[in-house]
Amino acid sequence: MATIVKDMIASIGYTELFMAIVCFLFLHCFATRKGHPWNWPLIGMTPLFFPVFCHLFDNITNVLERTKGTFFFKGPWFGKRDMIFTTHPENLSHIMSSNVSNYPKGPDTKILFEPLGETLFTADHDEWTTQRKVFHAFLNHELMHKLTPKIHQEIIENGLFPVLDCASEKGQVLDLQDLFKRFMLDVICKIATGYNRGSLRIGFPEDEILNALHDIHEGILMRHLLPARLWQIQNRLKVWKERKLQKGWEKLDLIAAKYLEMRSNDDNKEEFNAISFSLPKKLLIDDIKSLLFGGTDTVSCALTWFFWNVHKNPRVRNKIREEIEANLSPGENHMFVHNQELNKLVYLHATLLESMRLYPPIPLQTRTCTKMDILPSGHRVSSMMKVVLCFYAMGRMKSIWGEDCREFKPERWISEKGSIISVPSNKFTAFSSGPRICPGKNMALNRLKAVAATIIHNYDINIITNHPVIPKASIILDMKYGLKATISKRSTIR
Repeated sequence: MATIVKDMIASIGYTELFMAIVCFLFLHCFATRKGHPWNWPLIGMTPLFFPVFCHLFDNITNVLERTKGTFFFKGPWFGKRDMIFTTHPENLSHIMSSNVSNYPKGPDTKILFEPLGETLFTADHDEWTTQRKVFHAFLNHELMHKLTPKIHQEIIENGLFPVLDCASEKGQVLDLQDLFKRFMLDVICKIATGYNRGSLRIGFPEDEILNALHDIHEGILMRHLLPARLWQIQNRLKVWKERKLQKGWEKLDLIAAKYLEMRSNDDNKEEFNAISFSLPKKLLIDDIKSLLFGGTDTVSCALTWFFWNVHKNPRVRNKIREEIEANLSPGENHMFVHNQELNKLVYLHATLLESMRLYPPIPLQTRTCTKMDILPSGHRVSSMMKVVLCFYAMGRMKSIWGEDCREFKPERWISEKGSIISVPSNKFTAFSSGPRICPGKNMALNRLKAVAATIIHNYDINIITNHPVIPKASIILDMKYGLKATISKRSTIR
């Protein structure tokens, strides 16, 4: 028998044998006790976070399916990482609305999101109330509503159209994810500082802000997943993700300060933007970073998944085009930027909501319980324990969306009267929920509709065959390898 085993080892090689053993162990890790991941000695359920056979968020979704929407995560013994993961709408409503004071983001959030400084993302209680008032005053200002369509038109006309036209004429392959990030970066920079960064231009030149945001996102995710001691050691040694995070943070601070200096020396200071608000320099820098962080990657992420879903469902694309042709007059510039006309596109609106249901830009959020509590699902939450709200998994729960929850069906959002069905924010969580729902929700939806309608009306998007489309393990649900496509003008339009 020993001889047979030796011959087997010799035939497959020691490396292959080692990998087989590792694979077996990871498979065993997903064996469950009543649906829960295996609780390993010393490391607890940490292997759940290793995307070996499928993506991180799919791993979590699979466990939540087996545990009826909520499970207790046992962390490693050397770090306080015990958590509760949930998709229960009742739990979400309890945490984000009815008992919100007991579930702040918590003191750890400012440390985890340290690069953003003192902002709406990290604030709690009175500080959050003050920050939210500032953001509401800015986003709901009359001048902002007047300027936004003009900004969209400027970036589409001078950035988006030239890049798409060039790709169409030369048969180039574009990364749509990169395209949308650059579009959103230029829009948000214009809104925040009054300057068009010009990152969306032919050739896609390297951009410092995009690189900094990428490194910050990855670093923040690692801070969420690793025990604090581990990432703090990396931070002190300036290695791995922490090294990149620190560099990205420094770069973003320098760029924000540079825009402030440019504006202070600019003779034309009448144009409305975030810098127009009379705030201390440190707060202005943090607010600029918040706008870049919250507006660039979330909306570009939503657009990327939208075009992927539309590509997979040609009937949906055709219905959007029919709706545009029936309701809108594109004029000479063939773009749609005004809210009055975009509000007529009910089916497009439904398609965007359906795409964000399955692929929410922010796949999860965490809250910290300050006093011991019992969730509506019956789970006990200890003081200072984190609760992870799994937005990605919520869109895939049969208990919430029915047996067809994994199907892409924009029609589920449209009533018999042809209007958008209102779904409570404790079920549709793409813009968060409760008092902390995204203050820029309506503006973001109009921006999504403006870009989607303009591109679908003017161009055919052809995703490269066999291009791998995999969600990235990050705090923003980007595609790991981007979304590669060729572009062609619609001959009947332009």
